[in-house]
Amino acid sequence: MALLQIGMIEMQLDRKPIKNLYIKVLPPDGRVCVSAPRMMTDTAIRMAVISRIPWIKKQQNNLARQPRQSDREMVSGECHYLWGKQYRLNVIERGGRHEVKIEREEINLYVNPGTLVENKALVLTEYYRVDLKTRIEMSISHWQDKIGVTANGWGVKKMKTRWGSCNIGAKRIWLNLELVKKPPECLEYVLVHELVHLLERRHNKRFKAYMDKYLPDWRERRERLNRMPLAAGL
Repeated sequence: MALLQIGMIEMQLDRKPIKNLYIKVLPPDGRVCVSAPRMMTDTAIRMAVISRIPWIKKQQNNLARQPRQSDREMVSGECHYLWGKQYRLNVIERGGRHEVKIEREEINLYVNPGTLVENKALVLTEYYRVDLKTRIEMSISHWQDKIGVTANGWGVKKMKTRWGSCNIGAKRIWLNLELVKKPPECLEYVLVHELVHLLERRHNKRFKAYMDKYLPDWRERRERLNRMPLAAGL
């Protein structure tokens, strides 16, 4: 992957066996990635990118303004998100099994006395992972039937630059663990987005037509997802 410098903006350039040039501005820091056809000349690439500079700067400014949570110290009183709602963390030290219980507007985190911050975070992360997988299992069969596709597998993992990904060849979908902190309709949007990639790999007119057909309000859901606070460190 080569570097492309235009003015003050440094971009990663990746030549691929594709027909059209694509530009992505990735969170959290607005990193720019350009995918270009292998036979496209350097001059043509630069001209195409220059014409999109106003759009690139707009996307970078939007990311810079996006709210971010402060670093998590895993102490009582902190604000944590679950399915788009704010919860007050309540750390309760007692002997026995580590666990998380949701009660009204609190996340009660039960840990042994002296538990390290990183281990407290692992307990909450595991709760998030199980909860997210449960939600996915509740909806993926419905959407596979509706769209007419079948994923060979799916999983959850932490991702810094994507809400989801789809390996077209393997028909495997990955969803970002951070989605457990967003409203359920945002998870549904990302899930449908990745399943539609099994019909169309590119974000072209055909892809958007499928999204319009199966999830007519997908643009509003995408916008809401992009307005939500980013996790600390992202």
